[in-house]
Amino acid sequence: MKNQDIRAQLSQIEAELRAKIKLELLQHHIDNQQLNTIQQMDLSNLIDYLSEIKLPDTCLFERLMRLDAAICQLDLGLYGLCSDCESEIEASRLQDDPTEQRCSVCASRYQQEHRHELRLNH
Repeated sequence: MKNQDIRAQLSQIEAELRAKIKLELLQHHIDNQQLNTIQQMDLSNLIDYLSEIKLPDTCLFERLMRLDAAICQLDLGLYGLCSDCESEIEASRLQDDPTEQRCSVCASRYQQEHRHELRLNH
């Protein structure tokens, strides 16, 4: 898959996540002016802001973090490499989730090692 196709997929995911974040923030009674400012933030500043206010939707925040990592990896020419073992992530995993950070072996190991933390987050 070409970088521009990957970037288009990641941009679509970003738009979807930003829409969900907007709904989440509206529940916090944030006014429109502040909401517009937040929506204009780049991804890094948005992540910092959401961590400051402790966004209640942990899964949404984690997806945003994975998106940011995928975009950085794409910019550095490292997209598609496992963050743990640096081998290539299976194409099917990346097709299922373009923000995937681990190959299937490392993902299984990570889930096994962090199962208690993961269970508490969901």
